[in-house]
Amino acid sequence: MHWLCVFLPQLALDDVLRRLDDPLEPVALVSGPRQRRVLHAVNAAAREAGLRPGLTMAAAQALGVRFRSADHDPDAAERCRRLVAAWAYGYSSQVSLDLPHAVLLEIGRSRRLFGGWAQLAPRLSAELQDMHLRHRLVAAPNPWAARLLANVHASLAVDAQTLPAALDALPVARSGLAGEVRKALARMGLRRLGELRRLPRASIGRRFASTVLDHLDRAYGLRPEPLIAYRPPDVFEARIEFDHEVESSQALLFPLRRLTADLAAFLRSRDGGVQRFVIRLEHERGGDSDVVVGLLAPEREAGALFDLARTRIERAQVPAPVRGMRLRADDLPRFVPDAGDLFASQARPQLPWLQLRERLRARLGDAAVRPVVWRADHRPECILLDGPPVDPRIRAVPRPGWLLPTPTACRERIERLVAGPERIESGWWDDGDVRRDYYVAETVDGRRIWLFREAGDLAGDGPVCVHGLFG
Repeated sequence: MHWLCVFLPQLALDDVLRRLDDPLEPVALVSGPRQRRVLHAVNAAAREAGLRPGLTMAAAQALGVRFRSADHDPDAAERCRRLVAAWAYGYSSQVSLDLPHAVLLEIGRSRRLFGGWAQLAPRLSAELQDMHLRHRLVAAPNPWAARLLANVHASLAVDAQTLPAALDALPVARSGLAGEVRKALARMGLRRLGELRRLPRASIGRRFASTVLDHLDRAYGLRPEPLIAYRPPDVFEARIEFDHEVESSQALLFPLRRLTADLAAFLRSRDGGVQRFVIRLEHERGGDSDVVVGLLAPEREAGALFDLARTRIERAQVPAPVRGMRLRADDLPRFVPDAGDLFASQARPQLPWLQLRERLRARLGDAAVRPVVWRADHRPECILLDGPPVDPRIRAVPRPGWLLPTPTACRERIERLVAGPERIESGWWDDGDVRRDYYVAETVDGRRIWLFREAGDLAGDGPVCVHGLFG
């Protein structure tokens, strides 16, 4: 087995930054009691302005630096970590959240599908960057070694032969040992994990608690322990709370893009799609507003989901300013991608038909764009409808590509009859009885039309009507 550790060193801060329209502005996470608020973490812009973790809010404000503050929310960071775990599930069926600040996944069995480390690491890193999450990727024969090496390496892959040397070079200060153990080892002059490992085990056991030896044995693969497997939920739900009330629909687009991108990452991990999701706009005054986005077919592409949701949001009547946005999706059917032609010579359109259909429904309304399906009825005017099909079997008979809404008298000069007569006699049960003889005829100018006359008109004195045109 080969385990990959996705280490997320600044997850709480990244979870806040990825929801801001300007993540480059100075931002600080604040924690502690109300009487003594301190900076828990700061981004690069805030650090350049002189802010540091541990500063009190009073000291930070005394510097005269304008920065945005947000409460440190461990629960929100954990929800974001679970989103990363759901994303990782698309690369491995064995995912775990047992070790802190990290997502672990077994990648040894995925190499045939995704390639070796040289191909897999850039792909994972690019997708994590799209999620606006800082990360380190380390692969090792066991998950505990991968997690420890991620403390000092941004990208590394070791095997069973090179693992001991990589762990031996690990600084004790970054080894994951308890703080009092690290201080004691520093006083003993031990700086590297290898120096500690070369000491007699009996003396280590006498000086320190048994957890130190257990820590070493797990890292070096001498004491494997099972991990609790993560399973992605059957429902996607995410929420963004705003610092102030939002009155413009344009200001809702950035958080909407983030929510739909997270939904798309969740769907890719399940290899599924979404056919209906709800965007709940939260108001301080009055009840919440629900914007329902329904699709005719499952979809999972982030851009398409955002375009559909944006159109719905722009057309929605919002009764009050918005203080928060929540997206929930529980209708998650299987996703079958559109089949392409391997030998197609023509370039495909920029916007696929399914996405164009959904975009028209979002802009024009659900009732304006309806699917056309076949119905088991011999009458031409009843064979197409906008509901579910009664019977999918259709007779292989010549039918025109364009059916006239109402049959009209034939004024064309007929050159010859190509096919017919075909008698259609049906509809007596719904007061729509028809008795017609249909012909395929060719006009003098080469066009083909679909004609009929009343059945039984042997003398040919009755009117001849055009009901359809062939392409």
